[in-house]
Amino acid sequence: MAYKGYENPQLVISAEELKTILDDETYCIVDTRPTHEYIQGHIPGALHLDLFGLSLINTHRKPLDTFMWMIAYLFQQRGLDSRKTIIWYDNISGIYASRGFWFCEYLGHSKTRLLDGGFKAWLAADGPVSTEGVEPPDVPQFPIETVRELHMEAYVIDANLTQEDFVPLDTRTDDEHYGRVARAERAGAIPKSIHIEWVNNLDEEGAFKPASELKEMYEAAGITPDKRVMCY
Repeated sequence: MAYKGYENPQLVISAEELKTILDDETYCIVDTRPTHEYIQGHIPGALHLDLFGLSLINTHRKPLDTFMWMIAYLFQQRGLDSRKTIIWYDNISGIYASRGFWFCEYLGHSKTRLLDGGFKAWLAADGPVSTEGVEPPDVPQFPIETVRELHMEAYVIDANLTQEDFVPLDTRTDDEHYGRVARAERAGAIPKSIHIEWVNNLDEEGAFKPASELKEMYEAAGITPDKRVMCY
């Protein structure tokens, strides 16, 4: 049976499975937590790359292409080897690791996975911990084979809002969705948005819920397979 009943279980990896491949040189492990947390202890051999502060507010093609070129260059400089499967982790199944995972997919690097439950799950599985920093190895230029359908520009979203099968899925906090807090130029949400904060995908330990629970939650909110869903 597929891991937790997922349709694409190859996109995640459990702490127990990661323990069995820790010495496998065909994998590249990346710790996306803040520097001080990495120094205090990390998965042995993990490179460090905190991507959270890197963002772009202009979604048009040319600035996005430039931004993604910068990301690919950063990957190479930090030792991420495009010849390997890249495994991302955070403290939990969080937004830091998810950002790295998405960058890989958008750049066309399909051999990428996310550690389910993150470093918290690693500790719970009695995985070894290191405090030794890892020097980034020399690796080839990270290739860019852009998968454009993984991204939607703002004007395209706006043009699709009148379509009945199109649903913007707001994964931000309650305060952001309801306009009580503004982290953008204006407060509020995209019209027609369905709101499911990203933490609702996780269980009490910070790992992803089983597929059956996720399916029930999304279908109850109106997110069904017949819809075109744009997450933001």
